[in-house]
Amino acid sequence: MPPEEMPISPTRASTLSQNFTSVLQRISSAIPTQAHPLPRLVAVSKLKPANDILALHSPPHSHLHFGENYQQELLEKSKLLPKEIRWHFIGALQTNKCKPLAEQIPNLWCVESVDAAKKADQLQKGREALCEREDGYKEIPLRVFVQVNTSGEEEKSGVEPGDAAGLCRHILEKCPRLKLEGLMTIGAIARSRGVAEGKENEDFVTLREVRDRVAEELGLKETELELSMGMSEDFESAIRCGSNEVRVGSTIFGERPAKKDAQIKDDMDKGKG
Repeated sequence: MPPEEMPISPTRASTLSQNFTSVLQRISSAIPTQAHPLPRLVAVSKLKPANDILALHSPPHSHLHFGENYQQELLEKSKLLPKEIRWHFIGALQTNKCKPLAEQIPNLWCVESVDAAKKADQLQKGREALCEREDGYKEIPLRVFVQVNTSGEEEKSGVEPGDAAGLCRHILEKCPRLKLEGLMTIGAIARSRGVAEGKENEDFVTLREVRDRVAEELGLKETELELSMGMSEDFESAIRCGSNEVRVGSTIFGERPAKKDAQIKDDMDKGKG
C-alpha cells in the first residue's frame, strides 16, 4: 500500500498532534540554557500502526525520527512508509540479526543499542553490503550509539561503564561504515521517580561522566559524542542533565497493545471519520 493510500483517522491524527506538540513544548522548557541545542526527539512507535507514524510524518509536523524495538516490525514498516523517514533501532540487538538489519533497511539512520564489538562488526558488514548494492549510500555512514548499563540492573543490556571506551575505540578504528554518534542508556525508572526536585538522576549523571572520560581517552571533544537518554517518564530530567536526544513513545502514541495484538498497519474503514 503506497503511503498516500494509507488511511489516517482525523480524530487520531488530532490526538497525536496534540500529544506531539505537548512533548515538544516540554522539551523546549526543560533545556537548561539557551546555549544547549534542542534535543532530537525520537518518536518511539513500536507496536503502533504505520498509520500513526504517517500522521506525524505528514504536515504540519513532518517529523523524521522514529524508533522501533523489533527488527521484523521495523522492516515491514520501512517498506510501507516514505523513505525520508529516519529510523532508529532502539531494541536489544542479536548478533546474528545485525547484518540483515543494516543491509535491508537503507534509511536506517541509527542503531542505538550497540553493546559488543561483534555486533558492531556485523552492522559494519551489513552496511558494507548495502553500499555495494546501492551506490547512493557509500557516503552515508550508519550512526550508532554505544549502550551503557548505568544502573547495574542485570536484565538490562549495555556495556559496563568502564568498558565503553574500548568499544567506542573499536567502532572508530575497525568499522568505517559506522559513525559513532555517542552513548545511550536506559535509566532506572525507579531512580527517576525518586529524584527530588532540583536533583539529578544518577544514571544520567553516570552516562555524562562516562562520555567525558571516553572523549578524553579517545582524544575527542565532548560535543562530538551525543548523549541519548530520557524516555516518556523522565525525558525532562534527562535534558536537564545534558541529553542530546530523548526517546518518547507512550506520551505521544498512548498505551501500547500486547505484542500479539499489534498491527503493522490499520486498514480501518472506521478511520475515515
